[in-house]
Amino acid sequence: MQPLKLTAEMIAELARERLRPEPPDYGDLISRPRGDHDLQPEPIAPPDEKAAVPAAVLIPIVLREDGPTMLLTTRASGLRSHSAQVAFPGGRVDAVDGSPVVTALRETEEEIGLAREHVQTVGFLDAYLTGTGYRIVPVVGLIAPPFDLTLNPHEVDDAFETPLAFLMDPANHHREGREWKGRYRTYYAMPFGDRYIWGATAGMIRNLYERLAG
Repeated sequence: MQPLKLTAEMIAELARERLRPEPPDYGDLISRPRGDHDLQPEPIAPPDEKAAVPAAVLIPIVLREDGPTMLLTTRASGLRSHSAQVAFPGGRVDAVDGSPVVTALRETEEEIGLAREHVQTVGFLDAYLTGTGYRIVPVVGLIAPPFDLTLNPHEVDDAFETPLAFLMDPANHHREGREWKGRYRTYYAMPFGDRYIWGATAGMIRNLYERLAG
């Protein structure tokens, strides 16, 4: 598999051609939900999709003149779950949201203060089922600078950008593993400097690569 060297124009074109135009349905037979269950050395059953908590995240691609980047966050160290981990802005779907897009944009505003007017949504990735019981719908959005961020310290410790060229190079998609709940589990990891991008976040980045690479 080859790295993707993408310009802003190429990203917009490939998004129209290769991303899902609508959120993934439950029980999708064409492209079943992704998740860490796909990566295990011994096959395991995927989590129950309908029993999972609905959630959505924004996959923010920043259209920088010197090359696109991906905007990521570091979750607040005081959170009860997944503290200090690299993540996309997002969270649980509220009953009043009406769509994953609304959830992703609302959560992004709440977490990092990025106004939804700066985000052009261009499609969806496959649903991602986590071992912790969430069904995440990733919403891909393009962001044109300039923009300002205001971090919510109760939600995130940091927000940073990683070159999309690095994340879209499969040579940087490492398979690592550790023991969790008595079973050895493997996952994608994409270390970048002192940032350790792994787990569901890395899995969704890998899905973006596979979609855009066709």
